[in-house]
Amino acid sequence: MSALFALATSLLWGLADFGGGLLTRRTPALTVVVVSQIIAVTVLGAIVVATGGWSAAGPQLWFAAAAGVVGPAAMLCFYRALALGPMGVVSPLGALGGVIVPLGVALVLGERPGLLQVSGVVVAVAGVVLASGPQTGGAPVQRQTLLLTLVAALGFGSVMALIAEASDTLTGLFLALFVQRVCNVAVGGGALLISVRRGNPGLPEGGMGVVWASLPALAFVGLADVAANGTYNLAAHHGPVTVAAVLASLYPVVTAVAARGLLGERLRVVQATGAGLALVGTLLLATG
Repeated sequence: MSALFALATSLLWGLADFGGGLLTRRTPALTVVVVSQIIAVTVLGAIVVATGGWSAAGPQLWFAAAAGVVGPAAMLCFYRALALGPMGVVSPLGALGGVIVPLGVALVLGERPGLLQVSGVVVAVAGVVLASGPQTGGAPVQRQTLLLTLVAALGFGSVMALIAEASDTLTGLFLALFVQRVCNVAVGGGALLISVRRGNPGLPEGGMGVVWASLPALAFVGLADVAANGTYNLAAHHGPVTVAAVLASLYPVVTAVAARGLLGERLRVVQATGAGLALVGTLLLATG
């Protein structure tokens, strides 16, 4: 069950990233983040009320709140790094952070994967990095870009580690995800306000009409991201975190395949190789 939940996480995150990438071609990235998360907060709030989730409130919600603050900050650093440096360097390093931090936490807490699982981890992580399309040539990467990428990578991994600790029950999970998204909206909204005051556009060309027309896609991005956090929490509680973290981090493969299938983008040789390695690593982890 842990492997299935973790693979569902990769699928949801990969599709959310694909949808978010398409939306940011027309709409400012911060606006996409804030609007999609407002929709997620609205839906989660209704679910919490309907399930009586408030009764599950407890100290663990601080993990959810922390994840809600760290997540947008990491995303902002990631977007800034993408703007400053080559995507072929920034993207795989950012994805790698989502594996290393939860793995490190799990090992510190005493998890010891078997030899087959260790082999699967190594192969799958290599697949994730290659599927992101690493770039080895070109101009040297600036120190600021590397620093921002490192902060983003640690942030992504920290969110995964924090959300895994945010709840032990399904009802509590709904409340934890609600708290996380409220914090996301607060941090993202503040960043959007600052950006607009600095003269950056807050709306796409065409104004609110474009945003309203994009609401179904924005809802999909926000809800898929929420669902991914939920399935990752379940994966981390139904099996080894070392396995869950690696399988959940295969989302760059999903994004690359979606771009190939829906947009006709050609996979580079390195990306196709990464997708194949990720599949092999998944099989090793599932059988281990």
